[in-house]
Amino acid sequence: MRPDLLAQAAKLSARDEPFALVTVVRREPPSSARVGDAALVTATGEYHGWAGGGCTREAVLRESLHAIADGEPRLLSLSPSGHAGSPRPGMQLLPMACESGGTVEIYVEPVLPAPRLILFGATPAVDALARIGEAMGYRVERSPDAVAKGAHVLIATMGEEDLELLQKVLASDPAYVGVVASRKRFEHVRETLAACGVARTALDRVFAPAGLDLGARTPEEIALSVMAQIVQQRRKLAVAKPETSIEAEDPICGMKVVVATARHTAEVQGTKYYFCCAGCRSKFLQREETR
Repeated sequence: MRPDLLAQAAKLSARDEPFALVTVVRREPPSSARVGDAALVTATGEYHGWAGGGCTREAVLRESLHAIADGEPRLLSLSPSGHAGSPRPGMQLLPMACESGGTVEIYVEPVLPAPRLILFGATPAVDALARIGEAMGYRVERSPDAVAKGAHVLIATMGEEDLELLQKVLASDPAYVGVVASRKRFEHVRETLAACGVARTALDRVFAPAGLDLGARTPEEIALSVMAQIVQQRRKLAVAKPETSIEAEDPICGMKVVVATARHTAEVQGTKYYFCCAGCRSKFLQREETR
């Protein structure tokens, strides 16, 4: 892989930003890609490097964003023939309708930061959850100054600083917030925060009492129920369609194009069209001129 891509990957990793590494593993001419060609795609759709042009680039970008969203690697095969017949196990077949020709097989690997687990409170259940989180690969933080953006947060301060902590956590856009509290006590906290201006939509995201109803009694069982709820919410978020994956169909070749990152567009009579490459855009505009 090119040194500049490795340097870019290192910077993104240091900032805890997700990305996907793309590598060409097989090709048949006249594809412009070569075995070993590589690219890097960020979660915002920035594309660095080379793994083929035209339709190949658009398909790689689209599938890389999907891989970042769901955390699953992909082995892609792009061919004008669409590979009629049964696909090889583990292979995702993507027909290319553009004229570039050739076949290229590409491996897309998402590289995601370790999920963060921020814990407030000093109880046996919190200690047990820290151990479970570490065993599952979470980056566990117990600093009172931890920022919760995108993190999974448990507040178990037993009534002390609940209001201040919840205000701070909800303002930083966490992925999950759980509070160890009875429903009655949390209802009082909820109404107090709402009166202080905290949006009810934000308060609706709080799980209180935290954890799935497993009948937990011991600190370890309570910790397990909270981790089970965190995993459940993570998987729900993973299947939600991110904005960067909204797609449109190229009116010439029929390929799917990611709207947020499309480089080739045209607007005709108030309707915006998206294209996988400049060639398809030119054909479309020529066709519209003759109508």
